[in-house]
Amino acid sequence: MYRRIHEAIIQSPLIDYFDVFKESKEQNFYGSQESIIALCTHLQQLIRTIEDLDENQLKDEFFKLLQISLWGNKCDLSLSGGESSSQNTNVLNSLEDLKPFILLNDMEHLWSLLSNCKKTREKASATRVYIVLDNSGFELVTDLILADFLLSSELATEVHFYGKTIPWFVSDTTIHDFNWLIEQVKHSNHKWMSKCGTDWEEYIKMGKWVYHNHIFWTLPHEYCAMPQVAPDLYAELQKAHLILFKGDLNYRKLTGDRKWEFSVPFHQALNGFHPAPLCTIRALKAEIQVGLQPGQGEQLLASEPSWWTTGKYGIFQYDGPL
Repeated sequence: MYRRIHEAIIQSPLIDYFDVFKESKEQNFYGSQESIIALCTHLQQLIRTIEDLDENQLKDEFFKLLQISLWGNKCDLSLSGGESSSQNTNVLNSLEDLKPFILLNDMEHLWSLLSNCKKTREKASATRVYIVLDNSGFELVTDLILADFLLSSELATEVHFYGKTIPWFVSDTTIHDFNWLIEQVKHSNHKWMSKCGTDWEEYIKMGKWVYHNHIFWTLPHEYCAMPQVAPDLYAELQKAHLILFKGDLNYRKLTGDRKWEFSVPFHQALNGFHPAPLCTIRALKAEIQVGLQPGQGEQLLASEPSWWTTGKYGIFQYDGPL
């Protein structure tokens, strides 16, 4: 459907690019201003004291920003029929209350991997984190704040972003959304929000943040087909030290959208897709989930039949060397 919409629009010789969902995506951003200001303020204050933090404090901040990125994934216009899905409250104040709803929590693996990379990294070498993006608007802000922290804490030296080549699933991020949002943040009249935008623009100029397009992300293939269908993309992903996959559609394509048993191991469900250590960060909004404890999914289904489709629960699910 989304490919057909795009094809219909570009039939006109007068239109080079047009996003029918642009207004909805922008409204999501504008409607989340208070939350975005709170996050940008938190980040800038954190950066100013980051060199004074001990390892445990740095880890706590990393976990906090990972959780913000997770719950940012609830803002999905494809589920709300394009109606407002803005973030109206300061998610920083809700993290403790939301912790019981994280069904799988592999954040420790991510910390162990990246902190080890930082400790063993030689002067000229790089640590690359790739983020396969989901929604624009508020969720994209949470992803960029996490990416900024990765550089500022030296847990990574480069962050690479993958978005969609065409407007996709209403609110999915394109290069136009990515650039537009950074420009909006930069021109905010709030000093810490504006500072974030200025820094993010600078990261792009310096090559510390790199945005990539690839048609594969809007093709119907599951990701285990990538080595055959898009070997260039698979080879690029193999350069990552860690890949973060945001949201439901990525999870469905990682696991082949099959009706797996809840307790099937994630590694098995990936069906041979192992380009690099990876982690899915997802608020559950689709009827697929693997890697749970035996009986856990069935128990949830009995008590809450819609537990895996409302965005109430979230996961950090890792696959890679431990």
